[in-house]
Amino acid sequence: MVAHTRKRTDYDEIVKMFFAVQPDVIMGGGLPNFLPKSSGGKRPDNVDYIRKFADAGYKFVSTKTELAAAAGSSKLLGLFNEKDIDGALDRFFLKKGTVSQFPDQPDLTDQVRVSLDILSRNDKGFVLMVESGRIDKYSHSLDWERSVYDTIMLDNAVKVAKEFAAARNDTMIVVVADHGHPTAIVGTYDDDRPGQQLRDKLGVYENSKVPNYPAPNAAGYPEKVDVSRRLAFVFGAFPDHCDTGHPHLDGENDPAVPGPNRDFVANEKYCNVPGAARRSGNLPFNVNSGVHAADDVVLTATGPGADMFHGRIDNTRVFRIMATALGLGGS
Repeated sequence: MVAHTRKRTDYDEIVKMFFAVQPDVIMGGGLPNFLPKSSGGKRPDNVDYIRKFADAGYKFVSTKTELAAAAGSSKLLGLFNEKDIDGALDRFFLKKGTVSQFPDQPDLTDQVRVSLDILSRNDKGFVLMVESGRIDKYSHSLDWERSVYDTIMLDNAVKVAKEFAAARNDTMIVVVADHGHPTAIVGTYDDDRPGQQLRDKLGVYENSKVPNYPAPNAAGYPEKVDVSRRLAFVFGAFPDHCDTGHPHLDGENDPAVPGPNRDFVANEKYCNVPGAARRSGNLPFNVNSGVHAADDVVLTATGPGADMFHGRIDNTRVFRIMATALGLGGS
């Protein structure tokens, strides 16, 4: 939406592009790429972009508490982690990842709510792009519980946007994935089934009993994932790894690690768990995580212009419909 580069990891250059364009609201992680090395950051050019944004009229916030107090700002820069903001399962329940280092990270709903408050004061309208990026990242690491909890978080963020739009007749909301992952639910793992191996615990068809996750809390999250009867959520593309059939309570899954021949091998940390299944990968040996799928994805849209989304469309059509709805040119 803002940066244009052939290499997505050119973070220092992307920050320069952020400043050149100066969107009214920028929020996420990546704090070190805004700071020079002399101030504990990573920038080799010794430029302090947090100061530059502040000089350009931006309010800078680094915690959920500061974000809540910044709703009245006209421009906002929020950087809440050195890398990615931790996902919902870690922030709310497991307290893993970098939560101990960054205990006051905002939820996606917090960011959407403040963004809408700031941007809606522009009488010319606005475009807000929101991404729940760790849904994808956790799918790469074959950590489906973390991915699903962030999907719940995205659903909550969409609800905030719909509540905002419900009081108006001028706001289009588009919800779409940029790609899929090859996944499926094939039954349930039941600790009470006889046998020691993971596949002994798998019930399919009539033997697949209803999972016993607790009822979701007010925010939609079950407050426990390591229950005795769990969804058998499987990935269709993976490196060599060991599958425990249990959620990774000690931190994000790390399925494959560097081997002796510049390839990746199963992480023996999980292979040593009783009953774990060793999976022979179906991806190239130099790939250490899951990959994207070319499957079609679901798009939903509401509001003025939403009727232009119908049937099966190419992804480039999404941009053109948005441009048309904004009155920026022909379709």
